[in-house]
Amino acid sequence: MCTYNGAAYLREQLESFFAQTFRNWVLYVSDDASTDDTVDILSDYQARWGRERLVIFSGPCKGFAENFVSLVQRPEIDADYFAFSDQDDVWFSDKLERSVGRLELLKPDTPALYCSRTRLVDADLKVIGVSPLFKKTPSFKNALVQSLAGANTMLINQATRGLLAKLPEHAPLIAHDWLTYLLVTGCGGQVFYDADPCLYYRQHRGNLIGANASTRERLIRFRKMLSGRFAEWNDANVAILKDMECVLTEESRHVLGYFESGRRQRLFKRVFTLRKAGIYRQTVQGNLSLILAVCLDRV
Repeated sequence: MCTYNGAAYLREQLESFFAQTFRNWVLYVSDDASTDDTVDILSDYQARWGRERLVIFSGPCKGFAENFVSLVQRPEIDADYFAFSDQDDVWFSDKLERSVGRLELLKPDTPALYCSRTRLVDADLKVIGVSPLFKKTPSFKNALVQSLAGANTMLINQATRGLLAKLPEHAPLIAHDWLTYLLVTGCGGQVFYDADPCLYYRQHRGNLIGANASTRERLIRFRKMLSGRFAEWNDANVAILKDMECVLTEESRHVLGYFESGRRQRLFKRVFTLRKAGIYRQTVQGNLSLILAVCLDRV
């Protein structure tokens, strides 16, 4: 878990960890120089649970993605599975048991990712909805233009952690969840998308990234796409994937090649080449916005 001034909701999240039906876990926290009571709360729980159960590190203070990746890459952390956690959610009691149960069916050398939908709640944990249900197959072609699920739902195995450990220094990180989805699918790993939510995803004014579930939030995301932000994100992701091409499958390298070259071409060649790449989003609305972005040179 990575924290930054999260004192308002942190205790409820920590209590939900302690209530997990899967008991064999250790909480590693990387704090980015919080100025509120976050560190005091963490220290209080560390005193109650013990230093073997809760370990606190100082983060790099370069944003949430850098913080999470730096935590995953710490060599002193040894485990079979790794779950990302936000500081303000509340996990369902079977979250770890359910996600570990999915991944332990695979060979440990196969990069794997579990993720799920979320139950959306307001600041007071009142249920206000659920994140969209995605029905299309998770794949590298989807990952190039869309992150499948939030990092707060994700569990990865040791093989996937190994991929993140190979990230080049000073990589232009956009979002660790999107990057994890890209790397796992790109190298031919396994992705389990659970249609049943595994946690309460709190929506409040302090969210760095919201659920993107309401019409207003989708319009905001669409405007960002048209402004060129989506293309900037893709620039960063493609740069990382090119640096890590050695871990990609031959098929993924071909898809990445079409995607990279198609983005730089004129309209008709761009449409043709990106169609050849086979990229897609999970919903009809998402694919319509993708088509528009391709036509307007905003991919």
